[in-house]
Amino acid sequence: MKRIALGVQYDGTAFNGYQKQPDRNTVQDRLEIALEKFARVELGTTCAGRTDTGVHALEQVVHFDTDLSRSMQSWVRGVNAFLPDAIAVRWATEVPEHPGQEFHARFAAFARTYHYVLYNNPIRSPLLVGRAGWVFRPLDVDLMRAAAQCLVGTHDFSAFRSSQCQAKSPVKQMHAVHIERHGEVVVFTLRASAFLHHMVRNLIGSLIYVGQGRHSPAWLQDVLEGRDRNDAAPTFMPDGLYLAKIDYDPKWGLPHEAARPLPWF
Repeated sequence: MKRIALGVQYDGTAFNGYQKQPDRNTVQDRLEIALEKFARVELGTTCAGRTDTGVHALEQVVHFDTDLSRSMQSWVRGVNAFLPDAIAVRWATEVPEHPGQEFHARFAAFARTYHYVLYNNPIRSPLLVGRAGWVFRPLDVDLMRAAAQCLVGTHDFSAFRSSQCQAKSPVKQMHAVHIERHGEVVVFTLRASAFLHHMVRNLIGSLIYVGQGRHSPAWLQDVLEGRDRNDAAPTFMPDGLYLAKIDYDPKWGLPHEAARPLPWF
């Protein structure tokens, strides 16, 4: 048996999240249907991280096991032939075993990066619907950057955790938070060891509160330390959220791509 890893990119607007559901309208469902059509055998997949309804991925990583002999380019082109336009396999690679270790898309990952793209203009843009969040009030990026400093490090992120979160622990290590303005678009980039359910969207909502002047930067640290979800801002819309990168040990040899959330950034 060989273990194959795939880099998968998708526009999540039309899907009910990544994980399989009875209605079969999820990214995983469509991917496994395409794999079965190409391989002519059922192939179950494991992903690096599940994304919610409306959330996109620049590079989701999945793996599956097979005894079939196909070139890696055949896996890419063959599976893509059966995928809808909103999903594409960008790369495929066979991942060799190391002594006492086997690659696992989820458990071998040591960090994840998300982008959130936010359109900041008094009038919504129909061209960005589903691809970027929208805030019509002016935002102060410097205030948001000051607030975000408290998030870096190892913390209990219970205040930004969904009530449906199934993670064993709310303690995560946030490696970095960057906020950049490109004209009318603000891009948030968050890199952490892992994220809780709705954690990024809950953090974005709270940072927006600070950027609008509704709270001071110090408020975010109070919310973080208070660990009470009711003290933070509501969960922000999923439209502008992109799973950007999964970090693995270089020994696995995955051909990561450098991708941006929207082509003009």
